[in-house]
Amino acid sequence: MSNYQAPAVPLDERVRQALRRGHTIDITTTGRRTGLPRRIEIVFHVIDGHTYITGMPRVERRSWLANLEGDPRFTFHLKGAVRADLPARARIITDESERRAIFGEVVKTWTKQDVERMTRYSPLIEVTFEPSAE
Repeated sequence: MSNYQAPAVPLDERVRQALRRGHTIDITTTGRRTGLPRRIEIVFHVIDGHTYITGMPRVERRSWLANLEGDPRFTFHLKGAVRADLPARARIITDESERRAIFGEVVKTWTKQDVERMTRYSPLIEVTFEPSAE
C-alpha cells in the first residue's frame, strides 16, 4: 500500500517487506487468568499504513481478545518465507464508526464478508510494534 508507514522498530528489509501486506501470522498473548502464553493463528491487514488484526464475525467473545484486554502486550509472529517474533501492543477498537471504516476496507479483500456484520461481531485491534528488548 502506498501509505505504508514503517514501524518505529528497527527491522531488516525482509521483515519490513513482509509487514507491507496482510497475511497469516501467529500471535502470542498472555492468558488473563493463567498468565500462560497462548498462541493462535490469525490474519493481519495493512490499511492506510496501519496494521490491524481481526477475525471472522462470531457472537462469542474471543479468548485472545480478552487476554489483550488484560495485558495489551503480545508477540506478532511472522511465519513462512520471512520469520520474525515482533513485540507489539494492541489497541482494541470499540468505536463503531472507526470499526465500520476499517471493515469497509477489510471486505475489499474478504469479499464474502459483510461490513455491518463484521462491525457488530468481529474482533478488531490496531497493532503498534514496540522496540525489541535486545
